[in-house]
Amino acid sequence: QVQLVESGGGLVQAGGSLRLSCAASGRIFSINAMGWYRQAPGKQRELVASVTRGGSTNYAPSVKGRFTISRDNAKNMVYLQMNSLKPEDTAVYYCNAVMGTIATMPFPSWGQGTQVTVSS
Repeated sequence: QVQLVESGGGLVQAGGSLRLSCAASGRIFSINAMGWYRQAPGKQRELVASVTRGGSTNYAPSVKGRFTISRDNAKNMVYLQMNSLKPEDTAVYYCNAVMGTIATMPFPSWGQGTQVTVSS
């Protein structure tokens, strides 16, 4: 069994910064891609950023240049540094990771989500 736990959400004014963290735990054998998604009220969940085990990154056009994703493979952690936040960044942010255990092939797992609210 594996688990993802996010932290670092909160309320911030437009132009401010937040850093999200996500810790993977459990009977982890391998972690492939890790990423952050977000879902605003009334909208579909969308990819914000992802990072491969080797460090290659991918960003949604709306956050490119403002957000930075990183990971620490030794600690099974992934981070999202969010700068120059805008009200339209307001959403619940979810951590996602493709993880395998000794008994299973890699499969995607989700955290419980953390709320990010940007006031204008």
